[in-house]
Amino acid sequence: MIWGIFKRDMCHATRNVIAVIVSMGLVVVPALYAWFNIAASWDPYGNTKALKVAVANNDKGYKSDLIPVRVNVGETIISTLHANDQLDWQFVKSDKAIDGVKSGEYYAAIVIPKGFSADMMTLFSPDIKHAQLKYYLNEKINPIAPHITDQGATTVVNTIDKTFAKTIAQVGLDLASSILHYSQSPQMAEYMRNLNGNLTTMADTLSGASQQVTSYSQLLGSANDIVDSTGKLLASATKAGKQAQNALKQGKSGATSLTSAGANVTSSVNTALDQVSGAFDQVAAKVNKAFDAIGKGSDTAASQLTALSEQVSSGESLYDTYITSLNHMRESVEQLPDSDSAKQALLEAIDREITLLEAAKGDSQKLAQQLKDASTQVTQDTAAAESSRKEILNRITSAKQSISNVRDDYATNVKPKIDALASTVSTLISQTDSMITQLSGTADGLDDVTGDVGTNVTSIRSTLGAIAKKLDSSAATVKELITKLETGGNAGDGNSDGGDGDNDADSGESDELRALATANASTLSTLISAPVALHRVSVYPIANYGSAMAPFYTILSIWVGAIILCAMLKVTISDREKAHVLGLGDTLPRIAGPSGPGNASRWGLRLDHEYFGRYAIFALLALLQGTLVCLGDTYFLGVQANHALQFLAVGWLAALVFSNIVYTLTVSFGDIGKAVAVVLLVMQVAGSGGTFPIETLPKFFQMLYPFLPFPHAIDAMYAAMAGSYGNEYLLDMVYLALFLIPSLLLGLVLRKPVIRLNNWVSRNLESTKVM
Repeated sequence: MIWGIFKRDMCHATRNVIAVIVSMGLVVVPALYAWFNIAASWDPYGNTKALKVAVANNDKGYKSDLIPVRVNVGETIISTLHANDQLDWQFVKSDKAIDGVKSGEYYAAIVIPKGFSADMMTLFSPDIKHAQLKYYLNEKINPIAPHITDQGATTVVNTIDKTFAKTIAQVGLDLASSILHYSQSPQMAEYMRNLNGNLTTMADTLSGASQQVTSYSQLLGSANDIVDSTGKLLASATKAGKQAQNALKQGKSGATSLTSAGANVTSSVNTALDQVSGAFDQVAAKVNKAFDAIGKGSDTAASQLTALSEQVSSGESLYDTYITSLNHMRESVEQLPDSDSAKQALLEAIDREITLLEAAKGDSQKLAQQLKDASTQVTQDTAAAESSRKEILNRITSAKQSISNVRDDYATNVKPKIDALASTVSTLISQTDSMITQLSGTADGLDDVTGDVGTNVTSIRSTLGAIAKKLDSSAATVKELITKLETGGNAGDGNSDGGDGDNDADSGESDELRALATANASTLSTLISAPVALHRVSVYPIANYGSAMAPFYTILSIWVGAIILCAMLKVTISDREKAHVLGLGDTLPRIAGPSGPGNASRWGLRLDHEYFGRYAIFALLALLQGTLVCLGDTYFLGVQANHALQFLAVGWLAALVFSNIVYTLTVSFGDIGKAVAVVLLVMQVAGSGGTFPIETLPKFFQMLYPFLPFPHAIDAMYAAMAGSYGNEYLLDMVYLALFLIPSLLLGLVLRKPVIRLNNWVSRNLESTKVM
């Protein structure tokens, strides 16, 4: 029965030329639908150069003290875009660019503002501003164009970022190279020789000062010996007045030497304090230099500040030495008799001097701590660095003031008291001379006097010895600096013969710096501006955008072909055809009842015979549609198909499933079934995942996705084109075939209860004389 119906349908479909043409049209039209869409979508992103995007540059450029080159990022952008063919860049004035976007002449416009370069350079200031491009976009011209032009704008932004980073890096590398070349120039060598000569002179001066102080100390020792000898001489020969007077004259000469030595000690102390004050000036200069280096590298600035902190801390021992010397002097003064009017004043002056020295030492300690804190702060918060700089400079000023107070107090209070002490010694000797003249035999009193003089001279000699040691230490430090400078110069010239480990390390660092500075600055700056490169590895690669869209349009065209078949071919069999298939002539007997499905079942033509008999021609034409569109995709358009036979099998299965679903809906519900088929088509266009990933669609379509045939057919076709993961292809084919089960269930079982309903709907539609 099924074969009979199919054979008569084939005869009718090929009875005349018009029928053959229509049948061919039914096969070709769906393929044309797919091919036109695939060909139109073949390479849309490769033709973006036809999209006009305006670019207007108002940038005035910028030149700063930090980077002594003029920076105009806008000009760099324009020159870069001239070589870019992703879009049709139009370089116009800003007013024309904005107006062109409004009129639709341009899809988008990028306007570079006047202060763009200046805003970018705020990177090196505490007040950082984000440089902004003005981007105008006409979104009504085309729904896809905004996304393409957005990509173009993103390209511009990325180009700016890379160019800016490359420029800054190249300037820094060129500066480092210039410094290295200058350090190896003859002028720099001459400067180093002059510096070494000056330092050598300074070291010799310090050594000479130390020897002079030592000589003064020895002179005071000789004076002390003279006073002792005078006392002994007077004790042993009290009657030798003239000899005693001569000895006292010598003692007076020693006292005069004592006064001269005290003056020299005062000069040495002033010189030392002046050196400390000058050292603070050097520290202030180095602090400013370290903070100026923050923009170039916070690590370098931090290391410089740490070194300054250690340098200031090392100077605290100088204060301790001076305080110790003053304490020794105080102990000597305390040994004077209480009746001496100069004793208490000198003690107060020495105590005040010690207090001032301790205050100066405290300022130095605070300065060292602030330098240490600043070295940590610049690596964490460069915005607060300027505040730290001011605090440190204020602390240095305070420390210098403390040193000045010490020097002034020493000159005002201590030195006069020392001079007064020397004068007292001289007066004492003169009085002793008078006493010997008047009291010829009183040698015991002279012994006491010479004893006091000896004690004071011993204290002064101790102070002079401490000063001599400090001068020797300073001279040794300067000589060590000279040695390091000579070693560094040899390492820089590459003439070092090895030396110790530190010299080797310095030489290695110098070699690395030389290698960096002599390298290609452009290459290095390009690497710094874009240190990461993206290496794209395609998994299951698709040849082009047209091939990527081919599964969606191919499956869509097969569903459209099924709808066209049901629109052009009859899905029901007339009573006359049934009679011819049964061999009953041209009509069924009257007892068959009204015309309709199943009315010939008593003669053996059951409802399932009618269903499959008429569906056979639908299936044949659907298979021809699927075959043509798949072969055309592969061999006419050149769509990628790594597994051509699998690709064709998807088309065949999709043609059978879709045609059966649409045929069943039409058989069961008539014209309403055709409308349902169109509704299903619309739903699947949106929720199949053929254009956008399912995960990006609204929740409703994500829930609907597994219950639609399109997604499974499209996934199977992708697997045939590019390769499948495991049993991906077979599973999608099985899922697609499972949709035949509800379709056949409706067409063979559930169709019977709705036949009367369908007939009633058909009669009412026909009664309208319109439908």
